[in-house]
Amino acid sequence: MAKDKNIYTCSECGGNSPKWLGKCPACGAWNTLVESVAEAGGAGKNRFAALASTAAVAVLADIDAVDRERTPTGHEELDRVLGGGIVEGGVVLIGGDPGIGKSTLLLQALDALQRMGRHTLYVSGEESGAQVALRARRLGLEQSQVRVLAEIQLEKILATLQAQQPQVAVIDSIQTVYSEQLTSAPGSVAQVRECAAHLTRAAKSSGTCIILVGHVTKEGALAGPRVLEHMVDTVLYFEGDTHSSFRLVRAIKNRFGAVNEIGVFAMTERGLKGVSNPSAIFLSQHSEPVPGSCVMVTLEGSRPLLVEIQALVDSGGPSPRRLSVGLDRDRLAMLLAVLHRHAGVACMDQDVFVNAVGGVRISEPAADLAVMLAITSSLRGRALPKGFFAFGEVGLAGEVRPAPRGQERLREAAKLGFSVAVVPKANAPKKAIEGLTIHAVERVEQAMQVVRELG
Repeated sequence: MAKDKNIYTCSECGGNSPKWLGKCPACGAWNTLVESVAEAGGAGKNRFAALASTAAVAVLADIDAVDRERTPTGHEELDRVLGGGIVEGGVVLIGGDPGIGKSTLLLQALDALQRMGRHTLYVSGEESGAQVALRARRLGLEQSQVRVLAEIQLEKILATLQAQQPQVAVIDSIQTVYSEQLTSAPGSVAQVRECAAHLTRAAKSSGTCIILVGHVTKEGALAGPRVLEHMVDTVLYFEGDTHSSFRLVRAIKNRFGAVNEIGVFAMTERGLKGVSNPSAIFLSQHSEPVPGSCVMVTLEGSRPLLVEIQALVDSGGPSPRRLSVGLDRDRLAMLLAVLHRHAGVACMDQDVFVNAVGGVRISEPAADLAVMLAITSSLRGRALPKGFFAFGEVGLAGEVRPAPRGQERLREAAKLGFSVAVVPKANAPKKAIEGLTIHAVERVEQAMQVVRELG
């Protein structure tokens, strides 16, 4: 018998190489080539040709553009991340650490859709039907009519989708599904890419909304080729510590809605429940103001959230440490330099630790001012006033730049009872906000002066 031919496939881009190389010749990534068995020649010719139907050239102004109808899932926080609900023919990829709640949330969503009269199907490649039923009973989904299929062979799954014609189908998970057209094992780059392409084609041709569950690597990225994220319409990530009861679902890509939206859930004995006021999670409950704490208003998609920034400055000796959790560490070093140069606050011989409460990650520069005020408060051992918050980007020249949608941030803080704000001058409202005293500043020195006067 002829020996099977081995090839090496890049886990980042899906490119092939006849031999192992340290660097992928296609995308340049290092140590990403994985050995696999090449499929027989001609067996899969033009397999992706039907992903998009052939259409004639048309003028953009003449194309009838109609908004896609959305179906609410029954979970307000999940609908927010999806852009209002699921879309007919849409393909959603959801990833996250093991045990974080992906299967739980999707089973709850399918049950809610089924109770609203939608035809649903749950395809489980990791659990048997009895295990899925046991989980449903633990979640309190009594007498659930969700159809369950325990199968990992792609051809059988596609045949079931065609026969059942569900409106929403969940594939849990895409890494367990395999196609007989390929000889490689389930979970390999070729199998994941092939199975996802066929399921995407099935969704587009039949109108079924397909939700794919994806495993993640130890770095937290979705396992499999990066082309998988480009192939689907929406990519969602589960975030949060498995030891905490709170979970965040973040939209990384969404062809039918806004990206960077987040949904906040609390894990209970009856599954995941939406959190209507997520700001309460990210604010510590101090009876009195404490040094090193400053509240800021961040934007997550279209939602303003109040997050507490905590800082601890301690003597560090000749090699001081700079550590941040939930914030960019390189930006922390830059802010310390600005603080020293323009405000005269020196931390060169101090350990500086900064943390965003609640496990949230803040990537926007509007947190700069709150971080600097929290560091100064901890260094001097003086707490900021009660009901105080701040936001604004700080430049290397010491200027305080405006944050986008500042009026919404101010209104959200006032609604939650905050009374004193230090904000960029460009974000100062023209009309006074009831119950809120606003100090508009243009430079870091002015912000420090205002805080000293308030204290």
